[in-house]
Amino acid sequence: MANRADRFYFENFVEAADYACKAAEYLEQCLTVYDPEKMSQMLKEMHTIEHTGDQKKHEMSAALAKAFVTPIDREDLAVVSQKIDEVTDGIEEVLQRFYVNQVQSVRADAITFAKMISECCQLVKKMLVEFENFKKPDRLRASIIEVNRMEERCDHYYLEAIMQMRKQSTDILDFISWREIYDYMEECADACEHVADSVGTVVMKNT
Repeated sequence: MANRADRFYFENFVEAADYACKAAEYLEQCLTVYDPEKMSQMLKEMHTIEHTGDQKKHEMSAALAKAFVTPIDREDLAVVSQKIDEVTDGIEEVLQRFYVNQVQSVRADAITFAKMISECCQLVKKMLVEFENFKKPDRLRASIIEVNRMEERCDHYYLEAIMQMRKQSTDILDFISWREIYDYMEECADACEHVADSVGTVVMKNT
């Protein structure tokens, strides 16, 4: 268990991950009740979530600039903070692809993919709740594995979704647009795994 002074860092990670979860949940909501006429409103709401998540990264950077002693290497703290931020950024970019590609209706498998990304973000948050116990890392290691397995599921789903679309699509521009969207969604799952990998590096270096 971290002491009171050190808990700021771990609490910041959990709070930042919570914004990634909020972004993923909002993406799922947008796709489930998709209305292209409301895209400007959706983008604005998503950016508000992303911007608020950014503040957590800025708070971490400010704290690290002032800190004399940190619970783990400050470079590792900065990397974890950056990796969490990249998850939220990636989710916002998915919604932006719907706008850029002028998508008028949503494929059912895209909604399923969004739900999987949301689940992946929840697992990242669960992992980060355990992060402060990195010196007794059994449960933390189990959480890291859960994130890795979920990312593998997302990879598999990505391939299947692309293959199904290839079989069904009769419009090459539509296929290209959706493949790009799925690429961005798969990158969100990768970003979640990168958070887990950075936490795993901390465990390896400190146990």
